[in-house]
Amino acid sequence: MDKKTIVSIEDRIPKLKEARKKKANRRLIMYLCAFFLLISVIVYLQSPLSHVKHIEVTGNNFLTKKTVKELSSVTKKTNIWTLSKSEIEKKLTDNPVIESVNIKRSLPNTVVFEVKERKVIGYISKENHYQPIVENGSILDMQAKRLNGEVPVLREFKDDAYFKKMTSELGKLNEDIRKLISEVYWSPEKDNKNKIKLYMNDGFVVESGLKGFANNMKVYPSISSQLDPKKKGIIHIGRGAYFEEIK
Repeated sequence: MDKKTIVSIEDRIPKLKEARKKKANRRLIMYLCAFFLLISVIVYLQSPLSHVKHIEVTGNNFLTKKTVKELSSVTKKTNIWTLSKSEIEKKLTDNPVIESVNIKRSLPNTVVFEVKERKVIGYISKENHYQPIVENGSILDMQAKRLNGEVPVLREFKDDAYFKKMTSELGKLNEDIRKLISEVYWSPEKDNKNKIKLYMNDGFVVESGLKGFANNMKVYPSISSQLDPKKKGIIHIGRGAYFEEIK
């Protein structure tokens, strides 16, 4: 072997020591970085920097954003990472208006509530105010201004069973037709407890029955469009449909 190619152990030792030293330094730097990163995360989680600063509410129509925020119990002291989505969802859906909610974190410090409300299908009149009725038949324990022309007022429903039937049918009713109804009266007769009378926003009066009401009312727009609005009378809608003029 050529003497020039022979490297003595003594010559290699300093280089090996230097390499080991550099490797040890790199490890130390990595450990220190990981340590300080961990400390930073702990400090961040314990500091106001991780608290919720903004709460956004979307999809609400009947409930105000303020009401949704209050129902959630999320405040600016809530840690954005430790809030329980399941607990917040339960609190919000305990309200009969809210059918479901999707909760999202939007970094750095925003929580978003995507709310899906149940439809308000009617009102009941109590003294000088209205109480909304949602599609599952629940009457909301709150006063409300009537949404003019949007949903009907239910009157004289003194039997809960027939009230439930009415709200069930209103929930099935086409929204465009529901908007045409101003008031619904329960007007039972001795041999017909399902009889109802409707006062329509276009001036006509309808007599019908609770059974199959939503399906039967599909013919109303075509019937009313053929009638002279100046004529007074009652549109009977049930097994058949006809107009009874009252002179």
